[in-house]
Amino acid sequence: MFDALYELPFTLDAHPDYESEGGVPALREVQFSLTSNRGCFGSCSFCAIESHQGRMVISRSKASLVKEAERMAAHPAFKGYIHDLGGPTANFQGPSCLRQEEHGPCPAKLCLHPTPCSELIEHHDHYLDLIRGVEAVKGVKKVFVRSGLRYDYLLEVAPASTVQTFIAHLAANNVSGQLRVAPEHVSNNVLDAMGKPPIELYDEFQAIFEEESARAGKKQYLLPYFISAHPGCTLDDAIELALYLRRGHFIPDDVQDFYPTPGTSATCMYYTGLDPRPGRKFAPIHVPKGRERRLQRALLHHHKRENRPLVLEALEKANRKELAHLLVGRR
Repeated sequence: MFDALYELPFTLDAHPDYESEGGVPALREVQFSLTSNRGCFGSCSFCAIESHQGRMVISRSKASLVKEAERMAAHPAFKGYIHDLGGPTANFQGPSCLRQEEHGPCPAKLCLHPTPCSELIEHHDHYLDLIRGVEAVKGVKKVFVRSGLRYDYLLEVAPASTVQTFIAHLAANNVSGQLRVAPEHVSNNVLDAMGKPPIELYDEFQAIFEEESARAGKKQYLLPYFISAHPGCTLDDAIELALYLRRGHFIPDDVQDFYPTPGTSATCMYYTGLDPRPGRKFAPIHVPKGRERRLQRALLHHHKRENRPLVLEALEKANRKELAHLLVGRR
């Protein structure tokens, strides 16, 4: 059914009625992108994808993706670049385990958190085969991967040889300067509340990616996403993130404030102050609200002059004023 859906005769264009208004600019980013999978078993606390797409991943066949790429290559506006080949999580390219196909997702256990399930199946060789298949289509110059990658799924589940081969191909062929990844935070307390892996895995992935990029003769970067004021995050945790960013000489252009969305565990935490996830027994959890949300956001943009009073206030409230010279300095 998934293959059949994408083999319908889509035009890859906006409705002709928009032509008189100059078209639809937002279409350009996705017009020549390939959806290879649907669903996500990552179970991030703040993400609603598992609610509206499900935890069971379904994927398309290589033949179907190649056929759509051939149709794209024949489009008069196509310049040879597939902007993305992926889905909610690019490297989830099949069911998480054999049991899931018969019984559905485990009701009281997550696939990747707090550690990967021993029954978890990895699909990186299959995903790489899909990428290479589309790369071989006549008229395709480059296939980029812009969907999010779960680097913990790669590093903790795939064999070492697959990890090296996958990242090497990715760095050499499928990145247009920046690769988007989502560590979301650095504090273990917050990462646990988010359902995300320890920051050390992100650091490991970054080291391998930079090494393979250098080997390919390319200057490329990871573009990490971070969330401020997520349930479980205290001012101390926000300060820890600010210090991490300073040590790495990286300041994110945009910071996402946590906001409650229907159907997520984090939203339940936000409204109840309790952790509803399997095995947590509705334990109390800190929820930043009111002014604390502003302080946490300011810490992530501590370099901005207008945030100086907020950063100083946050440090004073956390009894960490000795860090003022690091996070505020003389500006």
